[in-house]
Amino acid sequence: MGMMKEALMHPEDLYVLVKMKRAAAQVEKQIPPDPHWAFCYTMLQKVSRSFAFVIQQLGTDLRNAVCVFYLVLRALDTVEDDTSIPEDIKVPILESFHRHIYNPDWHFSCGTKDYKVLMDNFRNISTAFLELGKSYQEGIEDITERMGRGMAKFICKEVETVDDYDEYCHYVAGLVGLGLSKLFYASGSEDLAEDHLSNSMGLFLQKTNIIRDYLEDINEIPKSRMFWPRAIWSKYVDKLEDLKYKENSTQAVQCLNDMVTNALLHAQDCLKYLSDLKDLSNFRFCAIPQIMAIGTLALCYNNVEIFRGVVKMRRGVVARVMDQTRTMSDVYGAFFEFSSLLKSKIDNNDPNANLTRTRIEAIQNSCVKSGMLNKRGCHMYRSSPAYNSVYIILALLLVSILFAVLATK
Repeated sequence: MGMMKEALMHPEDLYVLVKMKRAAAQVEKQIPPDPHWAFCYTMLQKVSRSFAFVIQQLGTDLRNAVCVFYLVLRALDTVEDDTSIPEDIKVPILESFHRHIYNPDWHFSCGTKDYKVLMDNFRNISTAFLELGKSYQEGIEDITERMGRGMAKFICKEVETVDDYDEYCHYVAGLVGLGLSKLFYASGSEDLAEDHLSNSMGLFLQKTNIIRDYLEDINEIPKSRMFWPRAIWSKYVDKLEDLKYKENSTQAVQCLNDMVTNALLHAQDCLKYLSDLKDLSNFRFCAIPQIMAIGTLALCYNNVEIFRGVVKMRRGVVARVMDQTRTMSDVYGAFFEFSSLLKSKIDNNDPNANLTRTRIEAIQNSCVKSGMLNKRGCHMYRSSPAYNSVYIILALLLVSILFAVLATK
């Protein structure tokens, strides 16, 4: 129903929406027969459908390693996120989590819904982990230990300064970037990337999520999760939760724009990291989330709806990103387009307008200097013209025909 509604609003997205829906259905059919691997890939689809899709870009051995890596860190994150766990229990679990992945008999019940299923059946993830090559195991263990200790540190410490913010994001996401680079290197498909580039890949995604998820985190029960640094939000309000109140809308949007401007610092490192990748499957796996991040930041910027509900890219744009990201020219094109959208929303009265514009122009200059903007074969974002009823009827007919054709293949 959601896809049909979107097709009515954006008929130009019809083909790619249907194509990606069929691709998602194919992913669901590619569940391995072994029970523990079946659990891993089934859970991957439940806790992150988008990641379950992009991981299919990878070769089998690397895909299995990345799947286990993701689920181990998702389990670790579930422990950190569960605000009902007392600190004296949570901290030791986080600090020792890297040892538990070697023990198929270990589990710890926490989280809700699919995450509780993940934790209650963690033995399946451990069993899969033990079947990986030694270099993969060592890489996953190292990152899990460092991340667990970092998370434990911030259980007892608030995010006060921008340095604290960068440190926290390093522990929960930058280390993911470092870990993936290690797995790529262990597979023999890539050279080992520089740590600061791998770190920026994680920070760009994490900061985007922290910005987008403000309302969900601040309304968390029984205790709010607060990741926006005090050094930024205290310039606008007395308490972080004050940003969600309508009477503070002007200050809230200015604070939001400050946060987005901070995140933009990592974009050029991401472009450099992606341009260094040699394997196409690794490239697509890494590039798709980064394009989603710059697109999400463009939507969030200057958008008070961040403090009222959910802000996310529409399905058609997501589908186009997933389907059409093939080369660095596509990446440069998408970053240029989304940064242009963000730039068009800058209010000259915003306290950080000049800094935001400077960072956007730096990203755009990197895209232009690549010499690849004119080589891209697609446009990730485009505004839609108005469509009359005749076009809408034709669109519905086309959806039906496409479903019928794809169903026979």
